[in-house]
Amino acid sequence: GRPATIMTTGSGRAPMLFAQISDLHILPPGERLTGRVDTAAHLQAAVERLNALEPRPAFVIATGDLVDQGAADEYAHLRAIIAPLGIPVHLMVGNHDAREALRAAFPDHTYLGTGPFVQYVIESGPLRLIALDTLDPGRPGGLLCAERLAWLAERLDEAPDRPTVIAMHHPPFETGIGHMDKMGCANADRLAAIIGRHSQVEHILCGHLHRPIMTRFSGTIASTMPSTAHQVALDLVGGPARFVMEPPAVRLCQWSSDAGLVSHFDYVGDYGPRYPFH
Repeated sequence: GRPATIMTTGSGRAPMLFAQISDLHILPPGERLTGRVDTAAHLQAAVERLNALEPRPAFVIATGDLVDQGAADEYAHLRAIIAPLGIPVHLMVGNHDAREALRAAFPDHTYLGTGPFVQYVIESGPLRLIALDTLDPGRPGGLLCAERLAWLAERLDEAPDRPTVIAMHHPPFETGIGHMDKMGCANADRLAAIIGRHSQVEHILCGHLHRPIMTRFSGTIASTMPSTAHQVALDLVGGPARFVMEPPAVRLCQWSSDAGLVSHFDYVGDYGPRYPFH
């Protein structure tokens, strides 16, 4: 069917800025992930950071694993935490999410739709962002089925001359972190074939890995980003799944007709004053 389309303000010539957050893993109030990580407090800090940004992003895209178990009380807690955010936020699903519970908690977010998938288009000034659903319920890995791939191809065919960003939870590439690659995205080769026919795709923004990782993918760039809370430990030798409290981050993406899409990781926390070099 036709996608939900979100229109935002923005000039066709001026640089435009948006933000990405990912892997929030919100639990019911008072609970900590593994008994250790206060994911709610970390997200509150990220919201404060986003509100303090100058210039302010046009919107925020939250690329999945919004909550930890897909439960109604978790989504209610998420809604309360992001309520103070002074920037429009658009929500996506990851493997920890549940589509219908998300829709029930955010009925005013009509772009979430009513169909089998949560995917939509954001039109922001000169840039398009396509939010692509990779959730495969009951499995930690992602899936791009024939229906979702056909939907993406139709969206890309609609505007072949518009610079476009694709956002998806599961990255479509192997990272070398073995336990995470076992829960990668099925049918990434079919995605690559579609992307290869559409040179307007500037970047594929992903989550899931809780780390900043990037690679070339079918003629464009695909990358993951840190979580707003805990990070997956960097391990390229095949050890067990572990997390580490490396700094959380938000990603800032600026698009201009001269430079294309440039992204920055803005680490959330107090790292001391800014010192002059001279």
